[in-house]
Amino acid sequence: MIILGIETSCDETAAAVVRGAGDKVEVLSNVVASQIEIHKKYGGVVPEIAAREHVLNILPVINEALEKANLTPFNSLFVRRVEAIAVTVGPGLVTSLLVGVETAKTLAYVWRAPVVAINHIEGHIYANFIKPPLPPSSGGRQRTIKFPAVILTVSGGHTMLVLMSGHGQYKVLGETRDDAAGEAFDKAAQLLGLGYPGGPAVAREAERFTGSDAGTGRIKLPRPMMDSANFDFSFSGLKTALFYQLERNKDWQERVSEYAAEFQRAAVEVLVAKTVKAAKALNCQTVMLSGGVAANLELRSQLGKAVAEQLAGANLIIPQFTYCTDNAAMIAAAGYFRAKRKDFVPWQKLKTEPNQELA
Repeated sequence: MIILGIETSCDETAAAVVRGAGDKVEVLSNVVASQIEIHKKYGGVVPEIAAREHVLNILPVINEALEKANLTPFNSLFVRRVEAIAVTVGPGLVTSLLVGVETAKTLAYVWRAPVVAINHIEGHIYANFIKPPLPPSSGGRQRTIKFPAVILTVSGGHTMLVLMSGHGQYKVLGETRDDAAGEAFDKAAQLLGLGYPGGPAVAREAERFTGSDAGTGRIKLPRPMMDSANFDFSFSGLKTALFYQLERNKDWQERVSEYAAEFQRAAVEVLVAKTVKAAKALNCQTVMLSGGVAANLELRSQLGKAVAEQLAGANLIIPQFTYCTDNAAMIAAAGYFRAKRKDFVPWQKLKTEPNQELA
């Protein structure tokens, strides 16, 4: 089954073509037009600018994705081969979402193709179902995703733990009560003068704090809600604690890497502890990581160690770096599994859902 995916929920204009068969998804093309350089000078995404860029980029990006997948948009063979169009309808910036949704509606009308409405968080989850290259030590075997599974979704706009009982079957176990982890990284980077986007900037600076002092620095930040009885998160207190420490320590500019390392450690420890706790409580044999912050090497490493040491026999599934940040391949992958269930939306009824919850 060939699926065209479209993603415009924030500041990435993306289109992809995937081929699905059984429980495997193969990416035929994946094109992303990034706006990072445009928004960098503002320290964050400006919705009006993002929407205008989407309008300029959407058709060239879709055409490039089709060409890379060896599909020609103006012949009858192409129309017959595209079996569904998957598009992000929410959550996200309403003006950005609107560009993708209206484009999908137009293509669906012209090509007479069915449409699948995709929740952005669901898309991140399905990045884990994209067929990855086999690691040398695997002996030719892919790791198996067994349900139920616990998924840690961490991005600039969302931090949540989700129980996935089957395809399309979700229960939110916990989520952030204030700031998302990615948003906290952005703020920390701003406070430390490291630039935007904050996650990669903090991670790069933290790598500089190495040697015998790594992990034993004098700076200590809180681990908010790490030992709470629920699966919720809170990161506003962490970034506030960083702010006050910088105010008190007049020499902080000479210790930026130490501050970055401690901030990253604090956030990662909370994320890992909550995830393992949820997997234990629900007896899950699969743990998945998703979202833009899933690209963080420290998070990948520490979660891997915790699963291996504390969840005997459990599989940890982590998407390839390419599919961690916003992209359309993950949207198309989620669309494939919904299309298999004939979960289509008439193009006339397709609409943006900027506050849509995962359900």
